[in-house]
Amino acid sequence: MDEFNEILAEESGERVDALLARHMEGLSRSALQRLLENGAVTLWGNSVKKNYRCRAGDLFCVCLPELQELPLLPQAIPLDIVYEDGDLIAVNKPRGLVVHPAPGHPDGTLVNALLYHCGDSLSGIGGERRPGIVHRIDKDTSGLLIAAKNDFAHRALAEQLADHSLYREYEAVVHGRFREDSGTVDAPIGRHPVDRKRMAVTDKNSKRAITHWQVLARYRDYTHLLCRLETGRTHQIRVHMAHSGHALLGDALYGAPSPDKGLEGQCLHARRLHFIHPRTGERVCLECPLPDYFTAVLSRLGPKKEDYV
Repeated sequence: MDEFNEILAEESGERVDALLARHMEGLSRSALQRLLENGAVTLWGNSVKKNYRCRAGDLFCVCLPELQELPLLPQAIPLDIVYEDGDLIAVNKPRGLVVHPAPGHPDGTLVNALLYHCGDSLSGIGGERRPGIVHRIDKDTSGLLIAAKNDFAHRALAEQLADHSLYREYEAVVHGRFREDSGTVDAPIGRHPVDRKRMAVTDKNSKRAITHWQVLARYRDYTHLLCRLETGRTHQIRVHMAHSGHALLGDALYGAPSPDKGLEGQCLHARRLHFIHPRTGERVCLECPLPDYFTAVLSRLGPKKEDYV
């Protein structure tokens, strides 16, 4: 399969391996480097080195090999289990852990860990590559995620996602300061028209997306936010905050490309999760504390606003 990527003026000067990795969904920079070394990436028909600096107007052709489906294997990856019964399991996912296998991440995922822990007792509704997965959080987002052990629980939880009764609350650190103490971003999200790895606020081929936010603390150049999802679109909080002019700290995809405050990946944690138990009908309220990386970032932000105003 061939992929074509034309370089924009603002991308001029970037290394080809880094730039194409950002543009091509599911391919890591190391995977792109292997393709470059094997001659699978060409510039105007000629092979190109991985350290080539792109120029505006360059047209690259990437020849991707046919994907080979590999069996999902249970792997003894530690799980921080917050809740578990015969119908479902909720875990506190660490940042850096991919939720399900995909190109570039064939194993070592949360799904592999769940297969080891739960055996065959995971819902099949999510498909062969996503057994039990009801909703997802990004690789570099930490926090609560729920998986279903049977199709009955999966359907019930999926309905709660659809009707917005499954409550999800996140904490985030963003660039800049909000004047208001709370607010709502109601802006449709769809695939970015140029960069396939990104989402964007757009009216074209998009779905309504609503994020409620509340200020927890203000710092000189940053704000600590509580965000509640009313809808659940891909990268929703990251896209909405960037659209508002307050990209998440550490978010290289939607914010600054270089690390800030020593953080690799966005400062975003799924703190609370409330839902109606599919079997009992009782409300289940789960919460997990801020991880060490998050509290370390807060300690490096300097004094809070009330300390210097």
